[in-house]
Amino acid sequence: MKKIFSAVADYVRGTDKALFFLCILISGFAVVILAALAKSLPYLARMPIVQGGAAIGGLIVAIIISKIDYRTLGKLWKFYVPVLLALVALTFIIGVQNGAANDKAWIPLPFGMSFQPSEWLKIAFILTFSYHVDAVRDEINKIKNVLLLGLHGMFPVLLIHFQNDDGTALMFACIFVAMIFAAGLSWKYIAAAAGVLVVSLPILWFKVFSQYQRERFLILFNPNSDTQGMEYQQISGKISIGSGQIFGNGLFSGEHRYVPEIQNDFIFSFIGEAMGFLGCLLVIGLITALCVKILLVSRVSSDWMGKSICVGVFMMLASQTIVNLGMNLAVLPVIGVTLPFFSAGGTSVVTVYMGIGLVLSVYMHNKTTLFME
Repeated sequence: MKKIFSAVADYVRGTDKALFFLCILISGFAVVILAALAKSLPYLARMPIVQGGAAIGGLIVAIIISKIDYRTLGKLWKFYVPVLLALVALTFIIGVQNGAANDKAWIPLPFGMSFQPSEWLKIAFILTFSYHVDAVRDEINKIKNVLLLGLHGMFPVLLIHFQNDDGTALMFACIFVAMIFAAGLSWKYIAAAAGVLVVSLPILWFKVFSQYQRERFLILFNPNSDTQGMEYQQISGKISIGSGQIFGNGLFSGEHRYVPEIQNDFIFSFIGEAMGFLGCLLVIGLITALCVKILLVSRVSSDWMGKSICVGVFMMLASQTIVNLGMNLAVLPVIGVTLPFFSAGGTSVVTVYMGIGLVLSVYMHNKTTLFME
């Protein structure tokens, strides 16, 4: 027992305590919010238990990951990448829908649970792309390296797109763009990519997007044209957020407006109604503080792999938060993107903690650099 306490004390001394505390604080807050929602919607009674269990499990996973040098994890990509790609491929055969999602991106598990392998693929991508960037950092702007990095980045985007999960595919694209930009890609390549994207927009709009996806965008410019159909979810969400005013109607009041997928993509609408404008600011402030802390950790890294990992995890959290809030406020189309920590879903929570584990690994295995600065 003494050895256990000594090991725990050593870990606490060596880890980033502020980052650790922030994650625990946010997870605890999220479980309380979901417990309050379950009081209004009794059929969601097990949801806060699952979320709390996932947070505890994710925290343990984060500690384990943080104890392993991230460079070692990068070198082991041949072991975990094929497994995750096989699991994603399996969803094309036995995949099931989860809630109102129109993509079969989940693998069914016993006891009514499910697993979304594309979430864990995000972590594998951040690791492998960081490893790739570090390997070519000194010659990153050579055309060969740019093309190989581009192929590396676009492969998961296209894979998840064909899975019909464009929300997750967009998150992969955001992570890729942020990481390659931070690695020092020349502006001439960035400008060329932007030009290709602009030219490709008509092709994307008419040939890649489905009619349903195009309508999701068009409805933003024609509000109140389909209030009982495609707009219903976002209108209901905005009404809920607005009804909370400054201080909200109370977390455990038990009287809250029903919004489709309120426990997942639209959990922010419940936060707005229950805790008001101040509650919304608190949630945004906590996630922002976590994102800023992750970027600060990137400064202690002695190599580009560590810096790139932090940028990737930062963008994973930031892009999901921005898109989710945009969905709830009806300034972006609904594309099935969760709010980190707060949206119900065990896979999502564990994925976030896996990312946090990588950031902690960067912090803990760059101690010499940290004290030299």
